[in-house]
Amino acid sequence: MTDSLDLGRPTAGDVLDLILDDHRRFEALLRDLRDSSNDRDAVRRAFSALHVAHAEAEEAEVYPTLRRRDAISEHEAEHGEEEHAEGHEALLKVLEAEELEGDDFDELVEGLATAVNHHLTEEELTILNPARDEIAEDVRSRLGAAFARVRNARLDEDCGRVDNVRSIVERAAKKGLLDDE
Repeated sequence: MTDSLDLGRPTAGDVLDLILDDHRRFEALLRDLRDSSNDRDAVRRAFSALHVAHAEAEEAEVYPTLRRRDAISEHEAEHGEEEHAEGHEALLKVLEAEELEGDDFDELVEGLATAVNHHLTEEELTILNPARDEIAEDVRSRLGAAFARVRNARLDEDCGRVDNVRSIVERAAKKGLLDDE
């Protein structure tokens, strides 16, 4: 599991702060994954657990609530889901890599970083900013507790396992969330 790397275990807080904290964790884990002196297997497993738990908590709690309260459009929620699926697809390639050194692995990490960094930027601009403006603090606090509950439960279930990520990618493809490139 991911015991050696701190993924945080928040239980409460403003949902926007909790999401942004995870975004900064993703960036740090990507830096660690690029550094060949790190235990890249441990880093990729930690990244996987956090990516899946975070995405599933957003899709289960955050996006539907923001949509119901008209802070974001249906299109923005669907686009966030598509970008999570693209991140999972790039993550699966990193998880399935047998060699954690060399140009091939570096390209896989670059693909993951590209997908995830694009999503973080877009989500912060088009989802979190409207939520900050349109959703009251007490609602964001209740949503933070719900997000943390789902996120932590998924981490406890070891949601970043390669077989689980593979299953998530297959379901996303069947739902049409992934490009047919």
